[in-house]
Amino acid sequence: MPVLETKYLTKEYRMGEVTVSALRGVDFSVERGEFVAIMGPSGSGKSTLLHLLGGLDPPTDGEICLAGQMLSELNDDQITRFRRRKIGFIFQFYNLIPTLTAAENVALPLLIDGQSKRHYRERIQDLLALVNLADRADHRPDQLSGGQQQRVAIARAFVNQPEIVLADEPTGNLDSRSGTTILELLRKTCQELGATILMVTHDARAASYADRIVFLQDGCIVHQLEDNGNGIEVQDIMSILAELEL
Repeated sequence: MPVLETKYLTKEYRMGEVTVSALRGVDFSVERGEFVAIMGPSGSGKSTLLHLLGGLDPPTDGEICLAGQMLSELNDDQITRFRRRKIGFIFQFYNLIPTLTAAENVALPLLIDGQSKRHYRERIQDLLALVNLADRADHRPDQLSGGQQQRVAIARAFVNQPEIVLADEPTGNLDSRSGTTILELLRKTCQELGATILMVTHDARAASYADRIVFLQDGCIVHQLEDNGNGIEVQDIMSILAELEL
């Protein structure tokens, strides 16, 4: 059973007297342990899709089933709890609390959920070690580089052992070297934690780290690329993106 599945997922917005269709009947699924990238031209529906899958915005039509739960069956409070416990988020701009240490930022989802950080101390330490920041546990964000801050954000996304992690342009605010470190780390979490990741990106190099790439255009899935064992070539990704931009 896929960890995530959508059926005829549709999202429309009203702009004055005009209805804008951001997503048009999207059907797709993500298997457990899979690393999927979402790509497409500006306005193709990438961010809208991520918001709907994260329970941040309701669809106009269609269904989202995450970890066996239909999101449409939950009220606002239930969706908030479900999101907090089942979904991890990684953002482009880290979203760390500046007054908290790295370890405290990693623990933040536990504290918001009313859990005791003491019971999860070993897991927090293990996650910081996984992202190579065990020696930075007591450092605040302003004492860390951008790449290190994003690694803290990755550790935070996994602290609740989520069913899926949604990443929104996770390397978009980093230089090439730091971005490569983050992408290698995301692959490592799939291999070592069995993580499931859905990443929105405009960067073909970033998308090449995924197991599968889903291409959106005008709110519809128009193409997919899969890693058949030899990796996904950046040149193949660029070729498809060039066709979609026409």
